[in-house]
Amino acid sequence: PILTMTLHRAETHALAWLTLLSIPLAPVIARLSGDMSARGLGRWWLATWLALVTHPLLDAMTVYGTRIALPISSQPYGVGSIFIIDPLYTLPLLVGVIAALVSLRGLRWNRAGLMISTLYVAWSFAAQQYVTGIARDAVRAQAIPAERVLVTPTAFNTVLWRVLVMTPDAYYEGFHSLLDFDRELPLDRFERGSALYEPVRESDRVRRVAEFSRGFFAMSEQEGRVVMHDLRMGQEPNYTFSFVVARKAGGTIAPISPEHVPIDRDARRTLQWIWRRMQGELLPPPRL
Repeated sequence: PILTMTLHRAETHALAWLTLLSIPLAPVIARLSGDMSARGLGRWWLATWLALVTHPLLDAMTVYGTRIALPISSQPYGVGSIFIIDPLYTLPLLVGVIAALVSLRGLRWNRAGLMISTLYVAWSFAAQQYVTGIARDAVRAQAIPAERVLVTPTAFNTVLWRVLVMTPDAYYEGFHSLLDFDRELPLDRFERGSALYEPVRESDRVRRVAEFSRGFFAMSEQEGRVVMHDLRMGQEPNYTFSFVVARKAGGTIAPISPEHVPIDRDARRTLQWIWRRMQGELLPPPRL
């Protein structure tokens, strides 16, 4: 399960490999279209290349981690300014594509949809930088010895943002809505589980999660099982990617073959909280 997570956006999302793929693929599409002229080939290559490379570039705007620089670098990139599913990004594109299929003037709608979606991505980055400034001010005001700070949107929007602050022994979580009246940012503190991490830190699977999460991880004990959480996706105490990586018996902690821990939360309750909190209501986050 850990390899499945860490290798999901790898070679198939590398800009270099996709560029090479576009070279033999474009003539096939051009032949199917019936236009094998030099101009036709050039246009189909550009269309093919753009269709291939814009996918991973958009993926890189999410927080997950996309290895777009392979084979030069295996570093996963994740700006984290937009949620992996955001209706305000998708709907303009969807309207534009449908209009292009059913109307002779649909290409205008298609261009407009593309422009709106692209501007929305730019807006998400600007909003992220604004909230990052608020987060860093809060860290200084609360004298938190931060090693790294992450700001990402909550599900399906770019109004309510989640702030994650890592220290050597703990992590802090807070939320800020662009509709909040002030810049105050309460941050809740949670133990990072350093004592559980040290005995297994050299395990290949544990190291993979630590590197892929860019250090935004924590350990917890659940009925004798040592669980490693990627803190970037989800919110306390439920995370999309949590793995049992070891067992604790007596005073010893031994690595085991990893097992994915399914997320356990009331999705309806969480979405209701997000909807109310994004409107500026100062509600405590659901923790159960």
